[in-house]
Amino acid sequence: MDVRTGDRLVMKKKHPCGADTFLVLRIGADFKIRCEGCGREIMNTRVKVEKNIKKILREENGTD
Repeated sequence: MDVRTGDRLVMKKKHPCGADTFLVLRIGADFKIRCEGCGREIMNTRVKVEKNIKKILREENGTD
């Protein structure tokens, strides 16, 4: 799965605060993501995060 730092992930399950969008801060064997609703940062395994992604929101920087 092509996930990059700075992407916004819409997840299948919501965070307890009610938000379902997370910002990717770090990628590796683990993902570090920040909840867009409350700002809490979460470290989770790559497998668990990739399994729960519904959609990837990416802002393309078109530099031509």
